[in-house]
Amino acid sequence: MLQHPASKYRPFPAFHLADRQWPSRTITQPPIWMSTDLRDGNQALFEPMNAERKMRMFRMLCDIGFKEIEVAFPSASATDFNFVRELIEGGHIPQDVSIEVLTQAREHLIRRTMESLKGARRAIVHVYNPVSQNFRDTVFGMSKSEVVEMAVSAVTLIKQLAAEQPETEWVLEYSPETFSAAETEFALEICDAVTAAWGATPDNKVILNLPATVELATPNVYADQIEWMHRHLARRDSVILSVHTHNDRGTAVAAAELALMAGAERVEGCLFGNGERTGNVDIVTMALNLYTQGIAPGLDFSDINAVARTVEYCNQLPIHPRHPYVGDLVFTAFSGSHQDAIKKGFAAVRPDAGWNVPYLPVDPKDVGRSYDSVIRVNSQSGKGGIAYLLEAEYGIVMPRRLQVEFSGVVQQRTDSHGGEISAAEIWQLFAATYLDSAAPVHYREHHLYERGEMQGIRLNVEINGVAHFLEGEGNGPVDAAVHALQNAGIAVRVHSYEERSMTASPKAGDARACAFIEIANVEGAAACYGVGMDSNIVTATLKALVSGLNRRVAFLSGAAWDGATAVA
Repeated sequence: MLQHPASKYRPFPAFHLADRQWPSRTITQPPIWMSTDLRDGNQALFEPMNAERKMRMFRMLCDIGFKEIEVAFPSASATDFNFVRELIEGGHIPQDVSIEVLTQAREHLIRRTMESLKGARRAIVHVYNPVSQNFRDTVFGMSKSEVVEMAVSAVTLIKQLAAEQPETEWVLEYSPETFSAAETEFALEICDAVTAAWGATPDNKVILNLPATVELATPNVYADQIEWMHRHLARRDSVILSVHTHNDRGTAVAAAELALMAGAERVEGCLFGNGERTGNVDIVTMALNLYTQGIAPGLDFSDINAVARTVEYCNQLPIHPRHPYVGDLVFTAFSGSHQDAIKKGFAAVRPDAGWNVPYLPVDPKDVGRSYDSVIRVNSQSGKGGIAYLLEAEYGIVMPRRLQVEFSGVVQQRTDSHGGEISAAEIWQLFAATYLDSAAPVHYREHHLYERGEMQGIRLNVEINGVAHFLEGEGNGPVDAAVHALQNAGIAVRVHSYEERSMTASPKAGDARACAFIEIANVEGAAACYGVGMDSNIVTATLKALVSGLNRRVAFLSGAAWDGATAVA
């Protein structure tokens, strides 16, 4: 059993900002996005990307629309160093994209990092050192002044080395690592010292990245810290305020969103958040969160499947099937009530109105997903999902009572076999139930004629393999067919009748019309539906009537057809 929290853990001290303003703000534009898939994401992999996977990831990030990409930790390995050189020397960097590299605040690492960037058009040098008390005391054994000096010395060296390569446009990024666990006043002191050492101006801005290196508190605490820094930073007009949230508590996206409300302008993260430990902010989720609020995110996720497959290939990590927006099952409903609501929502969508489909915060088509997988059927499903699949895949729009009747047939199938049932299997079950050519009664042909105000029909049906020619008159084809059956001793009464045109669907053959006839309670049999499909609507109607007769016989225990009559 877990120990009581009081025996080992203490709540993280909340940073209290009494006059916080961020709760009353909303996000109205996207941040500057910086992908760290090739660095933070890569170093978190069991098997880091090779050069081919790195290049494939880089090209995809450019295609998506990232303008800032952290490509490597060049002082950490020859692989990373060589990748930076290949990007520059091979001309792989688009004109509007800036590469970024990471380095610790150590002289030999900084020199190696700057060497990797020779010849770059524009480069962001991202330097960091930890600033929290735990790291100062336990890891480095340094005082506050020594930590400040470490950062300032690193920035001064980067500035000096940058001056030696004037062909490159240099941008400094500084991260007080472990910011969210540090004394906020000390974080301010060291950030102000860095911007002063660089000589930050509105035309030469410094990126100050304030990371939640380890997520220690609720997102509102982080937002308070960001707003306080936003208000108190010296040279604020010469700073781009950036955040890099981690997901130890599972709230990295929320923390980054609140940070934007608190004054941040830039967000670092990985496409699907696969940074160290539990990951960092999930940029796809955060960007599409903005999209669902009517804010163009500035990144192109219109083919989310292609993005997902590329990331899975490069990272060799699977994406969870229920991952927000991108998981293979994220637009899939198995629940009967959910399916029914989604089906009704799709039917109510109007081109001139906003998206408002129950359970679907984003239109699957906007991210390149089809509607095929939105509703899938298993033993938990209901009539709405079954009806949706038959309509979407086969053009059959069932009346509501038929939905109820057929859902029972499907339920029996899923209960007995278990697992999921596909649209194709549902269609096969529908055809076997309502369109079975091997049923006792089979429609052959008909001929209509007029007799005064009445309409007559000569109906050729096959009963247990024997042809029968029936004749009757009525006020229309259906009534005439009913009288023809009754004249032959076949008791039948029509409760309701509907006919509908079908959407073109090669899966349903060349049928263009579908008729539904509900046979009323007769001879102790429950009311049931018959369905007919044909290119001719009258023929479809007569097939539906015959289908209903077959369904009624199936409901009668021990029923059989004897000659031209149905007996129980």
